[in-house]
Amino acid sequence: MPQIHLRAEVGDYAPLVLLPGDPNRATRIAARFDGGLDAARKVNDHRALYGYTGAYKGHPVSVQTSGIGTPSLSIVVEELLRLGAKRLVRVGTCGGIGRGIHTADLVIATAAAPVDGSTRTLMHGDPYAPVADFAFTRALVDAAEAAGIHPFIGPVATVDVFYNPDEDYVTKWRSRGILGFEMEAAALFTLASRASAAGDDVRAACILTVSDTLAEEETSEQTYLPLDALEKATDVMVEIALEAGTRI
Repeated sequence: MPQIHLRAEVGDYAPLVLLPGDPNRATRIAARFDGGLDAARKVNDHRALYGYTGAYKGHPVSVQTSGIGTPSLSIVVEELLRLGAKRLVRVGTCGGIGRGIHTADLVIATAAAPVDGSTRTLMHGDPYAPVADFAFTRALVDAAEAAGIHPFIGPVATVDVFYNPDEDYVTKWRSRGILGFEMEAAALFTLASRASAAGDDVRAACILTVSDTLAEEETSEQTYLPLDALEKATDVMVEIALEAGTRI
């Protein structure tokens, strides 16, 4: 039976699913599958939540748009799990705040501070630390290093507000060891951990391209990468995610 938002059936998605927020990026990722976009099968376009299934170096793989924020991602992930997805990797962007982080760098998230409403709702307000799957995260790090890239590895913060006006916003979270702000990972890790705890072989990870940096003296608008540079950087990230995902 098709899901409400992902109008697909069991078997339409591969066990491995890449999760970009942007539908255009989903299409761009599908074009990297074996045989290009023409060989990929579009399995969902409802609400512009584009989903494609194909293969990468002979391994089945899907890409599914998650939308922006944990409410949208939670719906998508819940339905993907019902449709048989087992390996979920967010391939997105973040605002870098860690020391030494620059635009176009890669961040691999080990955990996500749940500064969002969806995770708080799922946990009924209980304290909780959403974490990525270690083996999947290790595979991302190994794939990055094999490509000659040394990513930043550590926790991010999942937030609901993109344009946060608080004066201590960056300072506070940087002092806690947070590498960047993004908007989906905490819910992804929470839902995957819940499925794993229920006995399903589900793993989730997250790799992010730094699209902008935030500091006391600069804003996202001042540092955001031009579109062509952002696409070039995210292409590198996607290749790493595909290499890692097909090993898990």
